[in-house]
Amino acid sequence: MTGTPGTTTPAIPATLEEALDLVGGADAPEDLFGPYDGTPEACLRSGGRMYRVLARLLHPDTVPEGRKAAAQAVFTRLSELWLRYQQTITGVTGRQVVITTRKRAYSVGGERARGDIATLYKVTYADADGAEVRALLKMPRSVSDNDLMEREATALARIAREGDRKYAAYVPGLVEAFRHRDVGSGSERRANVVERVRGFVSLTEVREAYPDGLDARDVAWMWRRLLVALGYAHRAGVVHGAVVPDHVLIHPQKHGLVLVDWCYATLLERGPDERYGAATEHVPAMLDRYADMYPPEVPGKQPPDQSTDVFMATQCMTYLLNAEAPKPLLRFARGCTLPAPARRPHDAWQLLRELDELLGRLYGPRRFRPFTMPGRRGGKST
Repeated sequence: MTGTPGTTTPAIPATLEEALDLVGGADAPEDLFGPYDGTPEACLRSGGRMYRVLARLLHPDTVPEGRKAAAQAVFTRLSELWLRYQQTITGVTGRQVVITTRKRAYSVGGERARGDIATLYKVTYADADGAEVRALLKMPRSVSDNDLMEREATALARIAREGDRKYAAYVPGLVEAFRHRDVGSGSERRANVVERVRGFVSLTEVREAYPDGLDARDVAWMWRRLLVALGYAHRAGVVHGAVVPDHVLIHPQKHGLVLVDWCYATLLERGPDERYGAATEHVPAMLDRYADMYPPEVPGKQPPDQSTDVFMATQCMTYLLNAEAPKPLLRFARGCTLPAPARRPHDAWQLLRELDELLGRLYGPRRFRPFTMPGRRGGKST
């Protein structure tokens, strides 16, 4: 690329006043981030360093109260110039290439998936030691779903804070939650960055790969691990509220499981005995394509409890079973999906022990049973 004649990268500012003067006096992106010389990677690295310093100095949440209005206007101008610079360098239009928060700078890659309310993008950021970390950025497509993104952030934060960390792998870790203002529309969205897992597939994909269903011995390890995920969350006072096949990811070779998409979660209230009981609010929304997997209290807009997740998790498992499933296992499942919440199991850990006893009677001591997905090598990244 050829730089603008006479353009040089300005000195890095050290104070709010210097940042205000620098951005206020910039007529073009290269006045802040330097000439369009060298490779795109080199330009973005150099310009990105300047942008991150300016963003930290000018972010309205970090400046003194009396300077917030001025800082907001200049911060908006900074965002516009940085977007133009990135678009010129990369030829990418329509979205930012780098998003900077008060904690990190995220390099935004391609779209990973489109969920029900949010689009997931691959992102990378540098950890405290400077090493590159891969994660997923969840950005809601509509600002009307900001509350659901906030629910997820709140739920994941509570699980990480109050849950037993030895089970942390069963739930995606929350890297950061932040507000992001679109440069073009000015609308503000709540975004979540979560840990990225690799080699996992959803139960929906498992069922598609095995349309006649699975042997109960294959379903057994998935069922056990799903109960661990629920037990981990419930002990922290969180109900997932949407345990459907799309949200349960398994690693075929390693027999891993992660329960994702906590946007529909509700927090349980702690009772006089310090145990968590029912929630005080209902599950905020349902996924219509899985309407028959929800227990009656969800469409009835009644507060959920632990048995709500147990009901849906059991539905996910019977959804996978083939026609040869043992009758004792089906009776066990029916006991977990009774219409009345009070008659269902509530303690996922106790239910896991009962499931293990039943599996022992049916199949003897536990043994590792290899599981593969047809046509896949280790599954896909998510």
